[in-house]
Amino acid sequence: MTLSTLTILSKYRFIWLFVALLGAPACKSSIPEPATEAPAAAETVLTGSTLIAEVSATALTDRVQGVPLAGALVRYPIQVYRLTYRTKTPEGTETTASGAVLVPVGAGPLPVLSYQHGTLQPRSEPQAPSYYARGSDVWSVISVLASTGYVVSAPDYLGYGASKALPHPYEHAASLASSSADMLRATREFCQQQKVNINQKNFLLGYSEGGYATMALHKLLEEKYATALPVTASAPGAGAYHKSAFARYILGATQPLSFLSTYVWVLRTYDRIYALNRPFSFYYQQPYAAQLQADPFADVPSQQAQLFAASFREAVLGNNDAPLAAALAANDIYDWKPRAPLALFHGTADDYVPFFNSQDAYDTMQQRGATQVQLRPIQGGNHFTSVTAYTLGAYAFISQF
Repeated sequence: MTLSTLTILSKYRFIWLFVALLGAPACKSSIPEPATEAPAAAETVLTGSTLIAEVSATALTDRVQGVPLAGALVRYPIQVYRLTYRTKTPEGTETTASGAVLVPVGAGPLPVLSYQHGTLQPRSEPQAPSYYARGSDVWSVISVLASTGYVVSAPDYLGYGASKALPHPYEHAASLASSSADMLRATREFCQQQKVNINQKNFLLGYSEGGYATMALHKLLEEKYATALPVTASAPGAGAYHKSAFARYILGATQPLSFLSTYVWVLRTYDRIYALNRPFSFYYQQPYAAQLQADPFADVPSQQAQLFAASFREAVLGNNDAPLAAALAANDIYDWKPRAPLALFHGTADDYVPFFNSQDAYDTMQQRGATQVQLRPIQGGNHFTSVTAYTLGAYAFISQF
């Protein structure tokens, strides 16, 4: 569960990325040996592609005027395409989703980077990658990243772009992973069709909800696509990987929590997908139950004791509601054994997604015998100030491989 960092951090992102890329060594080591797996489905998922932008190196440089040294980092012009592809909803129904692919022109062979974006409220839906909207992540930071020599696969996720008629399955691990994996498949199919020279490397990055999606994607790729889409390395940042513990943290909190409106979204998603079918009054006190039923994104108080119903708090803290506990546990993605290199970045003073999410993941993965997992604490960083160190560290980390 996270709060979007897009609005608060957008004006700083160029600087962070440029500093990170300046300090990052070139990719050079080999891909981890994939594990055995059942053969991946042979059918294609790509259903369409549309060229939506061609951006010269000069134009990219112009976008970063005023940022020291930024222009020197732009290497290639890029082409931006909107892809549509087949994927499945959480209920298993086939649907059409979309995303953006950014291709550096004149470079190769290129690694592919799957970029999972952070939280987008439905009211900011045009910021989804496939719109390539001015000021969005893909228009700014991700375009510059692509120009340095990555094919970037940027899924919109379900609920945005071509699938905007659907509710976004916020913080639902399985569908965030599957829609991102199918976008990655579609990207590679597109590159094959267009004769874009790519290699076998697949990198995964994302922060906040994007960090959670990145962790879920890494797990899915190693379980289902270890040969077809081997993970080279991933660097998730500040994701809520331990959902069960996070719920207990929230329902036991005495301090103000400024992210509770997004946790309302998490609960609504799980209630729907897992058919809990609880009334709003099960989760929330009045008048908030009625207000949220009328407007799911209505303002809520920052004190959890004012927002949540006593029976709901007791159900979570006492772990005495089996269907609810099962829904939370189904979205715990901290307890598994990754094979490819993985670096967990997280601010130690994060007051939106507490640091224990990454600590728990690291400890459990170590206990399972994972040998290529690193914990990268960002000392004193909160959910917003840590983005600088995350950007520096994540790109330096993946560039080793």
